[in-house]
Amino acid sequence: MSESQASLPSRRLLVEERRRLIVEYVEDQGRATVDELANRFGTSTVTIRNDLEALARNSAIARSHGGALPATPPTSHDTPLNIKETRHHAQKLRIGQAAARLIQDGETVILDSGSTTVEIARQIRQMKFDSLTVITNALNIALELSGLPHIRVMMLGGLLRETSYSLVGPDAEQALAKLSADKLFLGVDGLDPVVGVTTPDPLEASLNALMIRVSRETIAVFDASKLGQRSLSVITPVQQLHKAITDNSADAKTVDALRNAGVDITLV
Repeated sequence: MSESQASLPSRRLLVEERRRLIVEYVEDQGRATVDELANRFGTSTVTIRNDLEALARNSAIARSHGGALPATPPTSHDTPLNIKETRHHAQKLRIGQAAARLIQDGETVILDSGSTTVEIARQIRQMKFDSLTVITNALNIALELSGLPHIRVMMLGGLLRETSYSLVGPDAEQALAKLSADKLFLGVDGLDPVVGVTTPDPLEASLNALMIRVSRETIAVFDASKLGQRSLSVITPVQQLHKAITDNSADAKTVDALRNAGVDITLV
C-alpha cells in the first residue's frame, strides 16, 4: 500500500472531526460565516462551503447566505445517529465520563443505543476491569467494546433500525427477558417531568421498558437539550429512574421537578 493510500482513513477522520466541530461552533455561537470558519479551522473557503453543504444535507446545520445557522433539532421524528453525534458532543463526552465512573468491576450493565451511551462505551475502553459484562442492542456500541479481553459483550438480536444502529422487536425482547443487569444506562430522546421518558420509535420504547424491568438501577443519560422535549412513545414515568446525568446548562426548574420526583440528578 502506498503512503497516500495509507493516509486516506486519517484524512477521512480529519474531515469528520472538522465537521463535528463546525456544528458545535455554529450551535454555540448561534451563527457562523464561511470566512470565519475558514480562519478558525485553517482551511479554504471552498472546503468550508463543501462541509456546510454536506452538513445541511444531513440537517446538522441550516445553510444561510454566506454561512450557517443552527438546525432546529427535530423532536417528532427519529434523527439519524450520525447527526445526533454532532450535537452537543462536549456535553455528551462529560456525561459519558461521569456515567462510566459509576460502573464497578464485575458488574453486568446494559448500554442502550444512542449518541450519549456510545460515549460511555468509549470511556469503558480506556478503563481497567478484571471482568465486566455489557449487554447492548446497539451495533456500534458492540463494535466499540469488541476485542477487549476482560469485557464480555452480549448483543441482543432483532430488527435493525438503520437510524440508530439498534436492534429492537420481539426477538430482542425475548433475549433480554432471560437476562438481568446491575445497571442500565438509558439514552433519552425526550424527558418531561409530567409525560416521562420518551423516544420516537414504539419498538424501541417497548425494549427500553423491558431494560428497566430487568435492571436493578436505571440511570438516564442525556444532554440538557432533551429536557422538556416529548417524543411519540413513552418509555417510563420519571419516577422509575433512579439517577440521571446531564450537563450543567439544564433548566433549573426542570431539574428541581425531577429531583422532587425522586430522581438523583448529577450535573456535569
